[in-house]
Amino acid sequence: MAAPTRPATSSAAPNTVAAPLETPASGRGKWIEDWRPEDPQFWDSTGKKVARRNLFFSIFSEHVGFSIWSLWSVLVLFLPEPVFGVDPAGKFLLTTLPTALGAFVRLPYTFAVARFGGRNWTIISAALLLIPTIAIAIVLKPGVSFTTLLVISCLAGVGGGNFASSMANINAFYPDRLKGWALGLNAGGGNLGVPVVQLVGLLVLATVGVNHARVILAVYIPLIVIAAVGAALVMDNLATARNQPRAMREATGEPHTWIMSFLYIGTFGSFIGFSFAFGQVLQNQFTGSFATPLAAASVTWLGPLLGSLIRPVGGTLADRFGGARITCWNFVAMALGAGVVWTASQLKSLPLFVVGFVLLFVLSGIGNGSTYKMIPAIFRSQAQQSVAVGGDSRAADRKALRMSGALIGIAGAIGAFGGVLVNLAFRQSFLTTGSGDSAYLVFIAFYVVCVAVTWIVYLRPQARMAGV
Repeated sequence: MAAPTRPATSSAAPNTVAAPLETPASGRGKWIEDWRPEDPQFWDSTGKKVARRNLFFSIFSEHVGFSIWSLWSVLVLFLPEPVFGVDPAGKFLLTTLPTALGAFVRLPYTFAVARFGGRNWTIISAALLLIPTIAIAIVLKPGVSFTTLLVISCLAGVGGGNFASSMANINAFYPDRLKGWALGLNAGGGNLGVPVVQLVGLLVLATVGVNHARVILAVYIPLIVIAAVGAALVMDNLATARNQPRAMREATGEPHTWIMSFLYIGTFGSFIGFSFAFGQVLQNQFTGSFATPLAAASVTWLGPLLGSLIRPVGGTLADRFGGARITCWNFVAMALGAGVVWTASQLKSLPLFVVGFVLLFVLSGIGNGSTYKMIPAIFRSQAQQSVAVGGDSRAADRKALRMSGALIGIAGAIGAFGGVLVNLAFRQSFLTTGSGDSAYLVFIAFYVVCVAVTWIVYLRPQARMAGV
């Protein structure tokens, strides 16, 4: 396959680079060769406008991807046990499998941006969402085997990969001082795909009923087409975001990769795991109040909505006060929130239970924003240290961008596996005890460990890193 033809590198002064940026390259796509977001003059004259345009369509494509990824958290409400023969444990499995596949594909999706370009891969990744939606439309009917449902549910995992490629792409567009805001907005807009598809499911249940799940697909298939076509028309590829072939190997040898991935399990893993499981938890733990799918769907969207909307706030707070500080205190609050949920379960108090869970969603959203701010800040700090001892500034900046892009993919994948663990914890807890109490205790213990890790590695005076 021939490499894409790109425009020649601009040699113009910073205040005259706008023309090559806006001129499409011939061949397979539009490539930007000269991209210097840390240059204030370049950013104000040209960079800001281009970055915002790409951010907007990145958010839209990622939003649709999240909706398809979390589609089965809605579809299980359209599978009444007498008709489809799927018990509660089976429904937890149907939501766990797309979470797992979505986590797995995040790694190749991250590096696809470097290989094919952010614009080009957004087109491809959006178009791939047609596969699970069309497959569901074909097979979802009474009499379908549980095995077939499991296979088809796995396909929805491709939507989980869009997050990783979108974040790696937007990370390259923005200057370091705005990464927390941009990545938080990008991720928050994508995360909104979870409550939106749940609201669509609620609307379908309330209007045409439990036997018409295909109406949801009729809504999303046109949106998938719009996402792919929109990316083709207005987005750009950044030549400067092309990772070196050994980027992943370098990142896996970096201790901060595994530390940040562990912390991201606690933030994003909690968000996506709770989003997939909340409706089923309500139906199983408060059967009297949520005996019908419509009753459960009327509540499940609230937590994911607030958690998504608050995510940019987490990034902004991290920009101002430091990602590590916000992340540490946020895990303290998450442990307390999980304690509220456990207490509500013991008291069988539905209002307190819902309040506690919504609090966990909000805090997971804040933590999502603050942890992603920490990733580029870690490598930016390392770049500054390298320059301070005589290293080349351009080489240090390129390495920081390469490593942060690689870590975003790895942390995103491992963090998404946290969603698998959440669903498995709930499944096992309900199978063995008939409630989620054991799972809540596990969550509390995990958040306490995250507090300790964040403080020891990033906040105690002997280990503090500038700007993290």
